Amino acid sequence: MMRFFKKLTAPQESATTLTLPWEQRNKSRLMVRLDNGMRAGLFMERGSVLREDDLLLSEEGLVVRIRAAAETVSTVVCDNALLMARACYHLGNRHAPVQIMENRFQYPHDHVLDDMVKRLGLEVRIEQAPFEPESGAYGNHGHHHG
Repeated sequence: MMRFFKKLTAPQESATTLTLPWEQRNKSRLMVRLDNGMRAGLFMERGSVLREDDLLLSEEGLVVRIRAAAETVSTVVCDNALLMARACYHLGNRHAPVQIMENRFQYPHDHVLDDMVKRLGLEVRIEQAPFEPESGAYGNHGHHHG
């Protein structure tokens, strides 16, 4: 079984990919199957978060690129900056991870949160999409939106 301990900081070609949903990209210890079918173990530094396009290096020298899996998310499109800020504030106040983009935001689908957002006057769409939430003010400094 291949073991991964280290994130790479310099761009490199990857031999394969590892596609995981957000919940699993938050775990520092995890048994996984790479997209090519190989079994592997992640033994990352505690508190590590894996983001789309992160590169991991195995003990054997294999480089793997992280991919964000499509998962069920609630998506809200909003052209009103104040209303969007209010909705994101209330989601954050409930400790829900939120991915904020220009004129829209996403969070893991939850009917209770959907009802709250709808009560604020917004329309919620449930869809399958990769999820890359904000890391927080003190979190993963390498995160950025493409």
